[in-house]
Amino acid sequence: MFYRKNLPGWERAVRVIAGVVMIVWGLLAFPAASPGYAIAAGGVTAILTGLVGFCPMCAMVGRAPPSR
Repeated sequence: MFYRKNLPGWERAVRVIAGVVMIVWGLLAFPAASPGYAIAAGGVTAILTGLVGFCPMCAMVGRAPPSR
């Protein structure tokens, strides 16, 4: 199944950068603890949505794809 991208380029870049920061912070600030793993998992999700360009939550609330 193919999805239409619903994130503009600048937001995709911000999500990837923020995802990397979340992973590093979660694993360094809370070593071997559940909150750190949860923060890191959120970072992985942010990176994936940034790389793919599709955010399921944005689609659920009806966010329109960027105009080209």
